[in-house]
Amino acid sequence: MINNNKCRPWIIAGAQAVLFILLLAFSCQAAPPAVVLTLPQAVDMALNGNDQLLAGRQEVAASQAAIGVARSNLLPHIKVKERYMRTNNPTYGFMAKLNQQRFTGQDFALPSLNSPDPINDFQTSIGLSMPIFAPKAYLGLDMSKIASQAAGRDLQRRKETIAMRVVTSYLQAKTAKAYIKVAQQGVKDAEEHLRLARIRYKNKLGLYSDILRATTAVKNMEQIEITANKNYRVACRALGLLLGLTKPVAVVREDFPVQLRSIASCQASAAHRQDVKAMELRYKNARKNLRLAKASMLPVLGVSSSYQMNDHNKPFGSEGHSWMLGAGLKWDLFDGSRRSYEKTKALHQVQAAAKYLAGLKKAVSFQVFRAYETVNEAGKNVGLAEEALKSALEGQRLVNLRYENSLSPMVDLLDSQISLDQSRANLVARQNERQLAILNLSYESGMILKDLHAHSESAGEKK
Repeated sequence: MINNNKCRPWIIAGAQAVLFILLLAFSCQAAPPAVVLTLPQAVDMALNGNDQLLAGRQEVAASQAAIGVARSNLLPHIKVKERYMRTNNPTYGFMAKLNQQRFTGQDFALPSLNSPDPINDFQTSIGLSMPIFAPKAYLGLDMSKIASQAAGRDLQRRKETIAMRVVTSYLQAKTAKAYIKVAQQGVKDAEEHLRLARIRYKNKLGLYSDILRATTAVKNMEQIEITANKNYRVACRALGLLLGLTKPVAVVREDFPVQLRSIASCQASAAHRQDVKAMELRYKNARKNLRLAKASMLPVLGVSSSYQMNDHNKPFGSEGHSWMLGAGLKWDLFDGSRRSYEKTKALHQVQAAAKYLAGLKKAVSFQVFRAYETVNEAGKNVGLAEEALKSALEGQRLVNLRYENSLSPMVDLLDSQISLDQSRANLVARQNERQLAILNLSYESGMILKDLHAHSESAGEKK
């Protein structure tokens, strides 16, 4: 006989094991594997996969195509046209027969001139026109080239901005990962306090309320650990989204030293920042726009030619042939003072662009100064946080000894543990702030891509 009571624990244990395996397999399928990247790798992936940068490349390509549009105004234009006409209009009929080279002496008869028979006319014409002197077209071509260069500079600055966003998101994920370890250590410490409370209560040296307080502390730290894990998963998913991925990106614990330059070096680098260069190009274009307004007061000279074939039977026929060469000059002498107001408008736009450029340079200088001061502040805060953690560790050790020797109550031990947990978390936050501050200084100086050794796969973009 098989004893069911003896077999039942084994059956329950086996069922639990099977259930655990099924749940583990389901969780592995539900959560996609994370892509593990270093910070430079994450920045490189963002530069080549971020949707905003992909859109920016298309905008730069569109600005380059605009150069071709402007250049086309200076190149020959060739047009081919086929036209059909059937008429009994005396004038058009007379002209059509002449063009078809079928005109005879009988066509001078008055009845034929006054009441001609209906006539067909297929007219094929090939025309060519080209400007010789067109100041606005020349300036338009130059302005389109400058606008394309400015778009390229904007794209480069957008790359730096995306890189800074990746850095921020990466450090947030890294901090969240460090918080997990802080929470795990807090759980271990709280469990140790619970163990001591149980031993003291068992030996009739402590109170049962100490066990309850220690148990509450353990549960609170477990909740903090759950939240830390959630924050890390969300941060990894947000980083993946920034990189153009649908998977989370796991971060690695690494140091990415960035050279900390002097404030003078940072200011010198910031003077050549991509957005500053883009604004300088736009100021240059504003000045050319003033020249464009002045050029509208000049004449425009061009040449044209055409070759024509006429036939009364079929399209593209060639019963009659003719050609024509010509040159033309157009000069608008008065247009209701429109050009004068356009010149005034362009002059104000030049002055506005100059002010925008000066304001941007001042703002950039301030941003570098603020970032540099933030680095100094963050460095000092890290040192203070390290000292605070040493004090909290020593304080917790002393209170723990006092509690073991019945010299301090449980509440003092829990308070010291809370102080220690806060000090650990504060040190992680301060270290993250210092790394972020250094990289933000690099960003404000326009050197972040160089400092991270980041590169883009697209070729031909303005550096």
